[in-house]
Amino acid sequence: MGIVKISDAMHDNLRVAGAALSRSINAQAEHWMRVGMLAELHPELDHREICRLLVRAELAGGLDITAAVAKGGAGQPKLPQIGKH
Repeated sequence: MGIVKISDAMHDNLRVAGAALSRSINAQAEHWMRVGMLAELHPELDHREICRLLVRAELAGGLDITAAVAKGGAGQPKLPQIGKH
C-alpha cells in the first residue's frame, strides 16, 4: 500500500461519487483507477464492456494487470463469460 497525492478538487469528486455509489473514498478511487487502466489497455471497449470485464475478472479471482494485457481473442483477457453455462 502506498500514498497517492491528489488535488483537493479530485478528493471532493471522489467523496461525492463515493457517497452517491455507497463506496468509500478509497474504494471509489480504486474503481476509477481500474476503469481507467482498462480503458487505456483496451481503447476499443466502451464503459459497459469495461464494467462487464471487471465483473468477469472478479468472478475469476480479481483483476490482475498480467491477465488484463494477456491476448485472448480480440486482445481481451481470457476470463469466464457471464451468463454462459
